[in-house]
Amino acid sequence: MKVFIAGGSGRVATELIKDLVNDGHQVVAGARHPEKIIKLDNVSAVKLDLHASTEDIAEVIGRVSAVYFVAGSRGKDLLQTDAFGAVKVMQATKKNQISRFIMLSSLFTLQPEKWDQPGLENLTDYNIAKFFADNYLINQTNLDYTILQASLLTEEPATGKITFGASEESTNPIPDVAQTLAGILNHANTIHKVLLMKSGNMPINTALGNVY
Repeated sequence: MKVFIAGGSGRVATELIKDLVNDGHQVVAGARHPEKIIKLDNVSAVKLDLHASTEDIAEVIGRVSAVYFVAGSRGKDLLQTDAFGAVKVMQATKKNQISRFIMLSSLFTLQPEKWDQPGLENLTDYNIAKFFADNYLINQTNLDYTILQASLLTEEPATGKITFGASEESTNPIPDVAQTLAGILNHANTIHKVLLMKSGNMPINTALGNVY
């Protein structure tokens, strides 16, 4: 497939691009600073400004089979990047008649009652932004979405094993999150699902195949 990644210069996106290319896909990666996007065969880097209009974003995305949203401001621009930036990418996806949309989110963003858990109590503003974006995707679009709600991202090496249905804040190595995102593209059973993820003992592909 040819896929588009919004937030293409970030830590997760860099690993995701590698995984998608290894799986045989073509990648168009968009970022505010496209020169920071990893340089590989079958990867095109384009400038993407999430402050731009939906029409401009749609033009940047172009004709692809699926769109990933893995952008994040790390708390510096929550409203225009993490919240409304995500919404405009969804709207642009619909405008371009693309149905598949895969969103990287954070654990429990749709469950505010859990935001006071250890590890989450200082992330309320971020969780509000993601709550808004995730809810919009589920309730205000007809996209074939999958939302991956990952636990705290770490720089640890890949384990290749995860668990879905997390009930408390945990951790996920970035390479495992990227591999899971890449695998979602091959699993139609994940469409219209919100996957709560943490490190575990099941191979990623097996865990994805077991989603129902």
